[in-house]
Amino acid sequence: MPGIFAVIAGVFGLVFGSFLNVCIYRLPRDLSVVAPRSFCPSCQRQILWHENIPLLSYALLGGRCRTCKAPIGWRYPAVEAMTAALFAGTVFEFGLTIAAMKWIVFGCMMVVLFWTDVETRLLPDELTLGGMAIGLGFSLFVPQSDGPAALLAPGAAAPVASLLNSAIAAFLLSVPFVAFSYGYARLRNIMPPGWGDVKLLGMLGAFLGLGQGILAMMLGATGGAILGGGYILVKKKDPRTHALPLGTFLCAGGIVAAFWGPRIIQWWWRLNG
Repeated sequence: MPGIFAVIAGVFGLVFGSFLNVCIYRLPRDLSVVAPRSFCPSCQRQILWHENIPLLSYALLGGRCRTCKAPIGWRYPAVEAMTAALFAGTVFEFGLTIAAMKWIVFGCMMVVLFWTDVETRLLPDELTLGGMAIGLGFSLFVPQSDGPAALLAPGAAAPVASLLNSAIAAFLLSVPFVAFSYGYARLRNIMPPGWGDVKLLGMLGAFLGLGQGILAMMLGATGGAILGGGYILVKKKDPRTHALPLGTFLCAGGIVAAFWGPRIIQWWWRLNG
């Protein structure tokens, strides 16, 4: 039975992935994600419903607009496939629960933020600050036990303690990062990360809690240092002026931490125990 629900969720994920593509294009441009209907960015023609079937339409159109023949980026089918996998995998792992809803919402926001940062170097506040608030809200219904709430408020009710842990994680992942990163950037005479990255870290803390949030930050920073540093070397960019999409790597780290974080942390403790 979980397999059937996962397949159904995957189909819904395909459809929702099409909406996420709209968000990826429109949010950084301050456009409404509700109206008008989807359109070709090149010729502005509205896309008909049968040209907007997830994955299938891209294949039938040969990856080009039917009217102006402008290429349709491969990001569109990639996001649809990623979102289908996200929905299916989450429902298979957590069932039809509030926890599944939490991680689907988190995953969708990570997908959008990943691609907006890749394409525009922007992390829209609607998703970072809004996501932080949503993460805090979910902590009232999905227990967040990773944090010092038991020491700071030993008599607090479980939802209050969970909310406190979520809020502390959001603070500790974002605020110290500002001081450290700006101090390091000043010392090395390089560009500091943007404020969007700081807000994203707060969002990761609110959703993931302290332990998994730190893991997401470490994975993102490591990935950015290796892949981003390699890109700068290969392309011969100036590291003092070339801004890397740190948010992209943080989003990837956030997805890994959300779904595999507890296993990774347990493995690490066993390895070092």
